[in-house]
Amino acid sequence: MLLTVTTTHRPATDLGYLLVKHPDKVHSFDVPTGTAHVLFPDAADDRCTAALLLDVDPERLSAARGGRRQQTAPESFTLGQYVNDRPYAASSLVASALAKVFRSALRGESKDRPALVGTPLPLEIHVPVLRGTTELATRLFEPLGWAVTAAPIPLEPELGGDSRYVDLRLMGELTVAAALNHLYVLLPVLDDAKHYWVAPDEIDKLLRAGEGWLAGHPEKVLITRRYLAHRRSLAASALERLDGDDADSVDVPVDTAADEDAELPVPRRQSLAEQRREAVLAALADSGAARVLDLGCGGGALIGALIKDKRYTEIVGTDVSARALELAHRRLHLDRVPERQRGRVTLWQSALTYRDDRLKGYDAAVLMEVIEHLDPPRLPALEASVFGHARPATVVVTTPNAEYNVLYEGLTGMRHSDHRFEWTRAEFAGWTARTASAHGYDVTLHGVGDTDERHGTPTQLAIFTRKEAA
Repeated sequence: MLLTVTTTHRPATDLGYLLVKHPDKVHSFDVPTGTAHVLFPDAADDRCTAALLLDVDPERLSAARGGRRQQTAPESFTLGQYVNDRPYAASSLVASALAKVFRSALRGESKDRPALVGTPLPLEIHVPVLRGTTELATRLFEPLGWAVTAAPIPLEPELGGDSRYVDLRLMGELTVAAALNHLYVLLPVLDDAKHYWVAPDEIDKLLRAGEGWLAGHPEKVLITRRYLAHRRSLAASALERLDGDDADSVDVPVDTAADEDAELPVPRRQSLAEQRREAVLAALADSGAARVLDLGCGGGALIGALIKDKRYTEIVGTDVSARALELAHRRLHLDRVPERQRGRVTLWQSALTYRDDRLKGYDAAVLMEVIEHLDPPRLPALEASVFGHARPATVVVTTPNAEYNVLYEGLTGMRHSDHRFEWTRAEFAGWTARTASAHGYDVTLHGVGDTDERHGTPTQLAIFTRKEAA
Protein backbone atom coordinates (compact mmCIF):
# COMPACT_ATOMS: atom_id res chain seq x y z
CA MET A 1 0.00 0.00 0.00
CA LEU A 2 1.32 3.41 -0.98
CA LEU A 3 0.36 6.97 -0.07
CA THR A 4 2.34 10.11 -0.90
CA VAL A 5 2.17 13.70 0.35
CA THR A 6 3.79 16.41 -1.79
CA THR A 7 4.25 20.14 -1.26
CA THR A 8 5.70 22.96 -3.34
CA HIS A 9 5.93 25.32 -0.37
CA ARG A 10 9.41 26.88 -0.19
CA PRO A 11 11.52 25.51 1.28
CA ALA A 12 9.58 22.34 0.49
CA THR A 13 11.78 20.26 2.78
CA ASP A 14 9.95 21.89 5.70
CA LEU A 15 7.54 19.00 5.12
CA GLY A 16 10.05 16.80 6.92
CA TYR A 17 9.86 19.00 10.01
CA LEU A 18 6.05 18.92 9.99
CA LEU A 19 6.01 15.13 9.63
CA VAL A 20 8.89 14.83 12.14
CA LYS A 21 10.83 12.68 9.66
CA HIS A 22 14.27 13.47 8.17
CA PRO A 23 14.12 13.55 4.35
CA ASP A 24 17.58 11.94 4.01
CA LYS A 25 16.60 8.78 5.88
CA VAL A 26 14.32 5.78 5.45
CA HIS A 27 12.21 5.36 8.58
CA SER A 28 10.73 1.93 9.37
CA PHE A 29 8.13 1.07 12.01
CA ASP A 30 6.66 -2.21 13.14
CA VAL A 31 2.87 -2.13 13.10
CA PRO A 32 0.53 -4.95 14.14
CA THR A 33 -0.13 -5.90 10.51
CA GLY A 34 3.34 -5.54 8.98
CA THR A 35 6.00 -2.86 8.51
CA ALA A 36 5.46 0.80 7.66
CA HIS A 37 8.21 2.69 5.86
CA VAL A 38 8.46 6.47 5.44
CA LEU A 39 10.84 7.76 2.76
CA PHE A 40 11.29 10.88 0.65
CA PRO A 41 11.73 10.06 -3.07
CA ASP A 42 11.88 13.80 -3.83
CA ALA A 43 13.36 16.35 -1.43
CA ALA A 44 14.32 19.70 -2.95
CA ASP A 45 13.65 23.32 -2.02
CA ASP A 46 10.90 23.67 -4.65
CA ARG A 47 9.23 20.25 -4.26
CA CYS A 48 9.24 17.59 -1.58
CA THR A 49 7.38 14.26 -1.46
CA ALA A 50 6.96 12.00 1.56
CA ALA A 51 5.83 8.44 0.89
CA LEU A 52 4.21 6.02 3.32
CA LEU A 53 4.72 2.44 2.16
CA LEU A 54 2.94 -0.25 4.14
CA ASP A 55 4.19 -3.80 3.70
CA VAL A 56 1.37 -6.06 4.93
CA ASP A 57 2.18 -9.44 6.43
CA PRO A 58 -0.93 -11.69 6.07
CA GLU A 59 0.04 -13.85 9.05
CA ARG A 60 0.52 -10.83 11.31
CA LEU A 61 -2.74 -9.38 10.04
CA SER A 62 -4.50 -12.59 11.02
CA ALA A 63 -2.84 -12.62 14.44
CA ALA A 64 -3.71 -8.98 15.04
CA ARG A 65 -7.39 -9.77 14.58
CA GLY A 66 -7.16 -12.31 17.35
CA GLY A 67 -9.81 -14.49 15.77
CA ARG A 68 -12.52 -11.80 16.12
CA ARG A 69 -14.09 -11.22 12.73
CA GLN A 70 -16.54 -8.53 11.77
CA GLN A 71 -19.47 -9.54 9.60
CA THR A 72 -18.72 -6.68 7.24
CA ALA A 73 -15.07 -7.68 6.77
CA PRO A 74 -14.17 -8.87 3.24
CA GLU A 75 -12.07 -11.78 4.57
CA SER A 76 -14.96 -13.47 6.37
CA PHE A 77 -14.54 -16.59 4.24
CA THR A 78 -12.01 -19.27 5.24
CA LEU A 79 -9.00 -18.15 3.15
CA GLY A 80 -10.05 -14.51 2.94
CA GLN A 81 -7.46 -13.37 5.46
CA TYR A 82 -4.75 -14.55 3.05
CA VAL A 83 -6.41 -13.94 -0.33
CA ASN A 84 -7.69 -10.36 -0.54
CA ASP A 85 -6.83 -6.88 -1.76
CA ARG A 86 -5.32 -5.61 1.48
CA PRO A 87 -1.66 -5.77 0.47
CA TYR A 88 -2.45 -3.52 -2.50
CA ALA A 89 -5.43 -1.21 -1.87
CA ALA A 90 -5.33 1.55 0.75
CA SER A 91 -7.71 0.92 3.63
CA SER A 92 -7.97 1.11 7.40
CA LEU A 93 -4.54 -0.51 7.50
CA VAL A 94 -3.04 2.68 6.08
CA ALA A 95 -5.09 4.78 8.48
CA SER A 96 -3.70 2.82 11.43
CA ALA A 97 -0.17 3.21 10.08
CA LEU A 98 -0.72 6.96 9.69
CA ALA A 99 -1.79 7.18 13.32
CA LYS A 100 1.41 5.53 14.48
CA VAL A 101 4.11 6.97 12.22
CA PHE A 102 2.73 10.54 11.99
CA ARG A 103 1.36 10.85 15.51
CA SER A 104 2.83 14.31 16.20
CA ALA A 105 1.84 15.61 12.76
CA LEU A 106 -1.77 14.48 13.25
CA ARG A 107 -1.88 16.44 16.51
CA GLY A 108 -0.41 19.50 14.79
CA GLU A 109 2.86 19.46 16.73
CA SER A 110 6.34 20.38 15.45
CA LYS A 111 9.00 21.63 17.82
CA ASP A 112 11.22 22.73 14.91
CA ARG A 113 8.56 24.56 12.86
CA PRO A 114 5.78 25.51 15.33
CA ALA A 115 4.77 28.61 13.35
CA LEU A 116 4.24 26.49 10.22
CA VAL A 117 1.91 23.98 11.86
CA GLY A 118 -1.16 26.18 11.46
CA THR A 119 -0.21 27.50 8.01
CA PRO A 120 -2.07 26.09 4.97
CA LEU A 121 0.43 24.74 2.44
CA PRO A 122 -0.03 23.72 -1.20
CA LEU A 123 -0.44 19.95 -0.91
CA GLU A 124 -0.99 17.03 -3.25
CA ILE A 125 -2.04 13.64 -1.90
CA HIS A 126 -1.75 10.56 -4.10
CA VAL A 127 -3.20 7.15 -3.29
CA PRO A 128 -2.59 4.96 -6.37
CA VAL A 129 -5.04 2.19 -5.43
CA LEU A 130 -8.07 2.78 -3.25
CA ARG A 131 -11.35 0.91 -3.10
CA GLY A 132 -14.22 3.28 -3.82
CA THR A 133 -15.87 5.29 -6.57
CA THR A 134 -15.14 8.63 -8.17
CA GLU A 135 -18.49 9.95 -7.03
CA LEU A 136 -18.03 8.97 -3.38
CA ALA A 137 -14.43 10.22 -3.21
CA THR A 138 -15.63 13.59 -4.51
CA ARG A 139 -18.50 13.75 -2.01
CA LEU A 140 -16.13 13.01 0.86
CA PHE A 141 -13.11 15.19 0.05
CA GLU A 142 -14.43 18.12 -2.00
CA PRO A 143 -16.37 19.78 0.88
CA LEU A 144 -13.10 19.89 2.82
CA GLY A 145 -11.42 22.12 0.27
CA TRP A 146 -9.74 19.49 -1.92
CA ALA A 147 -9.76 19.42 -5.69
CA VAL A 148 -10.47 15.73 -6.31
CA THR A 149 -9.33 13.55 -9.21
CA ALA A 150 -10.40 9.93 -8.78
CA ALA A 151 -9.68 7.98 -11.93
CA PRO A 152 -11.31 4.52 -12.11
CA ILE A 153 -8.77 1.72 -12.52
CA PRO A 154 -9.79 -0.44 -15.52
CA LEU A 155 -10.10 -4.20 -15.38
CA GLU A 156 -7.92 -6.36 -17.61
CA PRO A 157 -8.55 -5.66 -21.33
CA GLU A 158 -10.16 -9.02 -21.95
CA LEU A 159 -12.70 -8.35 -19.21
CA GLY A 160 -13.40 -4.72 -20.07
CA GLY A 161 -14.92 -2.03 -17.90
CA ASP A 162 -13.70 -0.51 -14.66
CA SER A 163 -12.82 -2.18 -11.38
CA ARG A 164 -14.11 -1.07 -7.97
CA TYR A 165 -10.84 0.79 -7.38
CA VAL A 166 -9.70 4.35 -8.11
CA ASP A 167 -6.41 6.21 -8.43
CA LEU A 168 -7.00 9.15 -6.08
CA ARG A 169 -5.29 12.55 -6.25
CA LEU A 170 -6.18 15.43 -3.95
CA MET A 171 -4.89 18.98 -4.36
CA GLY A 172 -5.49 21.94 -2.08
CA GLU A 173 -4.09 24.44 0.40
CA LEU A 174 -4.52 22.97 3.87
CA THR A 175 -2.45 22.40 6.96
CA VAL A 176 -0.56 19.12 7.04
CA ALA A 177 -2.42 18.14 10.22
CA ALA A 178 -5.81 18.71 8.57
CA ALA A 179 -4.78 16.69 5.51
CA LEU A 180 -3.60 13.73 7.58
CA ASN A 181 -6.74 13.75 9.74
CA HIS A 182 -8.93 13.78 6.63
CA LEU A 183 -7.07 10.73 5.35
CA TYR A 184 -7.14 8.96 8.71
CA VAL A 185 -10.95 9.12 8.82
CA LEU A 186 -11.91 8.88 5.15
CA LEU A 187 -9.67 6.09 3.84
CA PRO A 188 -11.50 3.40 5.86
CA VAL A 189 -14.79 5.13 5.01
CA LEU A 190 -14.12 4.70 1.29
CA ASP A 191 -13.02 1.10 1.85
CA ASP A 192 -16.07 0.56 4.13
CA ALA A 193 -14.31 -2.05 6.27
CA LYS A 194 -12.11 -2.16 9.35
CA HIS A 195 -9.37 -4.72 9.89
CA TYR A 196 -9.89 -4.71 13.66
CA TRP A 197 -12.75 -4.94 16.13
CA VAL A 198 -14.54 -1.61 16.54
CA ALA A 199 -15.03 -0.80 20.23
CA PRO A 200 -16.63 2.26 21.92
CA ASP A 201 -13.25 4.04 22.09
CA GLU A 202 -13.42 4.38 18.30
CA ILE A 203 -15.98 7.15 18.86
CA ASP A 204 -13.37 9.28 20.62
CA LYS A 205 -10.84 8.59 17.83
CA LEU A 206 -13.35 9.66 15.20
CA LEU A 207 -14.35 12.85 17.01
CA ARG A 208 -10.75 13.74 17.77
CA ALA A 209 -9.63 13.34 14.14
CA GLY A 210 -12.82 14.98 12.87
CA GLU A 211 -12.65 18.01 15.14
CA GLY A 212 -13.40 21.21 13.27
CA TRP A 213 -14.69 19.56 10.08
CA LEU A 214 -16.75 16.42 10.61
CA ALA A 215 -19.72 18.06 12.36
CA GLY A 216 -20.16 20.39 9.39
CA HIS A 217 -19.56 17.81 6.68
CA PRO A 218 -22.60 17.16 4.44
CA GLU A 219 -21.83 13.42 4.56
CA LYS A 220 -21.27 13.19 8.31
CA VAL A 221 -23.94 10.50 8.72
CA LEU A 222 -22.43 8.24 6.07
CA ILE A 223 -18.89 8.89 7.38
CA THR A 224 -19.88 8.06 10.95
CA ARG A 225 -21.70 4.87 9.98
CA ARG A 226 -18.90 3.50 7.86
CA TYR A 227 -16.06 4.54 10.17
CA LEU A 228 -17.80 2.74 13.05
CA ALA A 229 -18.41 -0.39 10.93
CA HIS A 230 -22.20 0.12 10.87
CA ARG A 231 -22.52 -0.56 14.60
CA ARG A 232 -25.87 1.03 15.37
CA SER A 233 -25.36 2.07 18.97
CA LEU A 234 -21.87 3.51 18.38
CA ALA A 235 -22.93 5.46 15.30
CA ALA A 236 -25.99 6.85 17.07
CA SER A 237 -23.88 7.92 20.07
CA ALA A 238 -21.26 9.56 17.85
CA LEU A 239 -23.89 11.46 15.87
CA GLU A 240 -25.53 12.71 19.07
CA ARG A 241 -22.15 14.02 20.24
CA LEU A 242 -21.52 15.67 16.88
CA ASP A 243 -24.98 17.23 17.01
CA GLY A 244 -24.08 18.59 20.43
CA ASP A 245 -21.57 20.97 18.85
CA ASP A 246 -23.71 23.19 16.65
CA ALA A 247 -20.99 25.80 16.67
CA ASP A 248 -19.38 23.76 13.89
CA SER A 249 -22.36 21.81 12.63
CA VAL A 250 -24.41 22.03 9.46
CA ASP A 251 -27.11 19.39 9.28
CA VAL A 252 -28.29 17.93 5.97
CA PRO A 253 -30.97 15.35 5.16
CA VAL A 254 -29.91 11.71 5.30
CA ASP A 255 -29.70 10.16 1.82
CA THR A 256 -30.09 6.40 2.18
CA ALA A 257 -29.72 5.83 -1.55
CA ALA A 258 -26.21 7.22 -1.35
CA ASP A 259 -25.14 4.45 1.02
CA GLU A 260 -26.79 1.31 -0.32
CA ASP A 261 -24.67 -0.99 1.80
CA ALA A 262 -25.46 0.75 5.10
CA GLU A 263 -26.78 -1.54 7.79
CA LEU A 264 -27.71 1.28 10.16
CA PRO A 265 -31.36 2.26 9.60
CA VAL A 266 -32.19 5.91 9.15
CA PRO A 267 -33.60 7.23 12.43
CA ARG A 268 -37.22 8.30 12.09
CA ARG A 269 -37.03 10.78 14.95
CA GLN A 270 -35.33 14.15 14.70
CA SER A 271 -31.71 14.48 15.71
CA LEU A 272 -30.91 16.47 18.82
CA ALA A 273 -29.44 19.24 16.64
CA GLU A 274 -32.71 19.53 14.72
CA GLN A 275 -34.77 19.58 17.90
CA ARG A 276 -32.50 22.21 19.41
CA ARG A 277 -32.64 24.36 16.31
CA GLU A 278 -36.43 24.15 16.16
CA ALA A 279 -36.68 25.15 19.84
CA VAL A 280 -34.50 28.19 19.19
CA LEU A 281 -36.52 29.13 16.11
CA ALA A 282 -39.75 28.84 18.13
CA ALA A 283 -38.34 31.12 20.83
CA LEU A 284 -37.31 33.70 18.23
CA ALA A 285 -40.73 33.56 16.57
CA ASP A 286 -42.47 34.06 19.92
CA SER A 287 -40.27 37.09 20.63
CA GLY A 288 -41.42 38.88 17.46
CA ALA A 289 -37.80 39.57 16.45
CA ALA A 290 -36.99 40.72 12.91
CA ARG A 291 -33.26 41.55 13.27
CA VAL A 292 -31.33 38.62 14.73
CA LEU A 293 -27.75 37.93 15.83
CA ASP A 294 -26.36 34.39 15.76
CA LEU A 295 -23.41 34.73 18.12
CA GLY A 296 -20.86 31.96 17.64
CA CYS A 297 -22.55 30.91 14.41
CA GLY A 298 -19.91 28.34 13.41
CA GLY A 299 -20.81 26.66 10.13
CA GLY A 300 -24.11 28.50 9.79
CA ALA A 301 -26.68 25.81 10.66
CA LEU A 302 -29.06 28.22 12.38
CA ILE A 303 -28.54 30.97 9.80
CA GLY A 304 -29.56 28.54 7.06
CA ALA A 305 -32.88 28.01 8.84
CA LEU A 306 -33.38 31.72 9.52
CA ILE A 307 -32.89 32.60 5.86
CA LYS A 308 -35.93 30.50 4.93
CA ASP A 309 -38.22 32.60 7.14
CA LYS A 310 -39.15 35.97 5.62
CA ARG A 311 -39.98 37.47 9.03
CA TYR A 312 -36.23 37.90 9.65
CA THR A 313 -35.23 41.00 7.72
CA GLU A 314 -31.62 41.13 8.93
CA ILE A 315 -29.48 38.18 10.03
CA VAL A 316 -25.95 38.58 11.34
CA GLY A 317 -23.66 35.67 12.16
CA THR A 318 -20.50 36.20 14.20
CA ASP A 319 -17.69 33.86 15.15
CA VAL A 320 -14.15 34.26 16.44
CA SER A 321 -12.95 31.62 13.95
CA ALA A 322 -12.21 32.81 10.40
CA ARG A 323 -12.28 29.17 9.28
CA ALA A 324 -15.81 28.73 10.66
CA LEU A 325 -16.97 31.86 8.85
CA GLU A 326 -15.48 30.59 5.59
CA LEU A 327 -17.36 27.34 6.04
CA ALA A 328 -20.59 29.21 6.74
CA HIS A 329 -20.10 31.42 3.69
CA ARG A 330 -19.58 28.36 1.50
CA ARG A 331 -22.48 26.38 2.97
CA LEU A 332 -24.90 29.30 2.73
CA HIS A 333 -23.84 30.10 -0.87
CA LEU A 334 -23.66 33.79 0.00
CA ASP A 335 -21.75 34.51 -3.21
CA ARG A 336 -24.82 33.41 -5.18
CA VAL A 337 -27.50 35.30 -3.24
CA PRO A 338 -30.01 37.12 -5.51
CA GLU A 339 -29.55 40.89 -5.77
CA ARG A 340 -32.76 41.63 -3.83
CA GLN A 341 -31.55 39.49 -0.91
CA ARG A 342 -28.04 40.93 -0.60
CA GLY A 343 -27.43 42.65 2.70
CA ARG A 344 -29.99 40.50 4.51
CA VAL A 345 -27.29 38.10 5.76
CA THR A 346 -23.90 39.30 7.05
CA LEU A 347 -20.99 37.41 8.62
CA TRP A 348 -18.62 39.19 10.99
CA GLN A 349 -15.54 38.03 12.86
CA SER A 350 -16.02 39.03 16.48
CA ALA A 351 -15.05 37.76 19.93
CA LEU A 352 -17.93 37.62 22.40
CA THR A 353 -15.71 38.48 25.34
CA TYR A 354 -15.10 41.98 23.92
CA ARG A 355 -17.60 44.78 23.46
CA ASP A 356 -18.52 45.29 19.82
CA ASP A 357 -20.66 48.32 18.92
CA ARG A 358 -21.82 46.58 15.73
CA LEU A 359 -23.90 44.19 17.86
CA LYS A 360 -26.04 46.91 19.46
CA GLY A 361 -29.65 47.54 18.48
CA TYR A 362 -30.79 44.06 17.47
CA ASP A 363 -34.11 42.47 18.45
CA ALA A 364 -32.67 39.11 19.47
CA ALA A 365 -29.41 37.25 19.91
CA VAL A 366 -28.76 33.50 20.00
CA LEU A 367 -25.93 31.71 21.82
CA MET A 368 -26.54 28.14 20.68
CA GLU A 369 -24.01 25.70 22.18
CA VAL A 370 -21.49 28.50 22.64
CA ILE A 371 -20.96 29.35 26.32
CA GLU A 372 -19.48 25.94 27.17
CA HIS A 373 -16.57 26.68 24.82
CA LEU A 374 -15.38 29.54 27.05
CA ASP A 375 -13.17 29.17 30.07
CA PRO A 376 -15.37 29.92 33.13
CA PRO A 377 -13.32 33.00 34.14
CA ARG A 378 -14.22 34.53 30.73
CA LEU A 379 -17.98 34.21 31.23
CA PRO A 380 -18.36 37.57 33.04
CA ALA A 381 -16.77 39.25 29.99
CA LEU A 382 -19.32 37.56 27.72
CA GLU A 383 -22.16 38.58 30.02
CA ALA A 384 -20.97 42.20 30.00
CA SER A 385 -20.57 42.19 26.21
CA VAL A 386 -23.88 40.54 25.29
CA PHE A 387 -26.28 41.42 28.12
CA GLY A 388 -24.67 44.66 29.27
CA HIS A 389 -23.39 46.29 26.06
CA ALA A 390 -25.29 44.84 23.06
CA ARG A 391 -28.50 44.44 25.12
CA PRO A 392 -30.84 42.79 22.58
CA ALA A 393 -34.47 42.58 23.65
CA THR A 394 -34.30 38.77 23.68
CA VAL A 395 -31.36 36.43 24.24
CA VAL A 396 -31.70 32.67 23.65
CA VAL A 397 -29.02 30.42 25.16
CA THR A 398 -28.59 26.65 24.84
CA THR A 399 -25.98 24.44 26.49
CA PRO A 400 -25.54 20.71 27.27
CA ASN A 401 -27.03 19.18 30.40
CA ALA A 402 -24.13 17.39 32.09
CA GLU A 403 -26.49 15.10 34.00
CA TYR A 404 -27.64 13.51 30.73
CA ASN A 405 -24.13 12.44 29.68
CA VAL A 406 -24.34 9.11 31.52
CA LEU A 407 -26.91 7.98 28.93
CA TYR A 408 -24.45 8.22 26.00
CA GLU A 409 -22.72 4.92 25.30
CA GLY A 410 -18.95 5.22 25.12
CA LEU A 411 -18.86 8.83 26.37
CA THR A 412 -16.20 9.58 28.96
CA GLY A 413 -15.80 13.14 30.12
CA MET A 414 -17.54 15.95 28.25
CA ARG A 415 -19.36 15.79 24.92
CA HIS A 416 -16.72 17.66 22.96
CA SER A 417 -12.98 18.05 23.41
CA ASP A 418 -13.27 21.86 23.21
CA HIS A 419 -15.87 22.15 25.98
CA ARG A 420 -14.44 23.94 29.00
CA PHE A 421 -17.35 22.96 31.24
CA GLU A 422 -20.79 21.37 31.13
CA TRP A 423 -23.38 22.37 33.69
CA THR A 424 -26.00 20.44 35.61
CA ARG A 425 -29.53 21.83 35.55
CA ALA A 426 -29.03 23.47 38.93
CA GLU A 427 -25.77 25.11 37.83
CA PHE A 428 -27.36 26.45 34.63
CA ALA A 429 -30.36 27.76 36.55
CA GLY A 430 -28.03 29.55 38.96
CA TRP A 431 -26.04 31.19 36.17
CA THR A 432 -29.12 32.34 34.26
CA ALA A 433 -30.72 33.80 37.40
CA ARG A 434 -27.59 35.74 38.35
CA THR A 435 -27.06 37.02 34.79
CA ALA A 436 -30.69 38.09 34.40
CA SER A 437 -30.69 39.90 37.74
CA ALA A 438 -27.41 41.70 37.05
CA HIS A 439 -28.44 43.02 33.62
CA GLY A 440 -32.17 43.67 33.90
CA TYR A 441 -33.68 40.62 32.23
CA ASP A 442 -36.34 38.07 33.08
CA VAL A 443 -35.50 34.46 32.27
CA THR A 444 -37.41 31.23 31.65
CA LEU A 445 -35.86 27.75 31.36
CA HIS A 446 -36.81 24.86 29.09
CA GLY A 447 -35.48 21.42 28.14
CA VAL A 448 -34.79 20.19 24.60
CA GLY A 449 -34.69 16.56 23.49
CA ASP A 450 -35.86 13.27 24.95
CA THR A 451 -36.66 13.53 28.64
CA ASP A 452 -35.20 11.06 31.12
CA GLU A 453 -36.94 10.84 34.48
CA ARG A 454 -33.72 11.08 36.47
CA HIS A 455 -31.39 13.04 34.20
CA GLY A 456 -33.66 15.48 32.39
CA THR A 457 -33.12 16.45 28.75
CA PRO A 458 -29.82 16.49 26.82
CA THR A 459 -30.00 20.24 26.10
CA GLN A 460 -30.89 23.15 28.38
CA LEU A 461 -32.47 26.32 26.93
CA ALA A 462 -32.90 29.74 28.51
CA ILE A 463 -34.90 32.67 27.12
CA PHE A 464 -33.88 36.05 28.51
CA THR A 465 -36.30 38.96 27.99
CA ARG A 466 -35.16 42.50 28.66
CA LYS A 467 -37.47 43.99 31.27
CA GLU A 468 -37.99 47.38 29.69
CA ALA A 469 -38.96 45.62 26.43
CA ALA A 470 -41.41 43.21 28.10
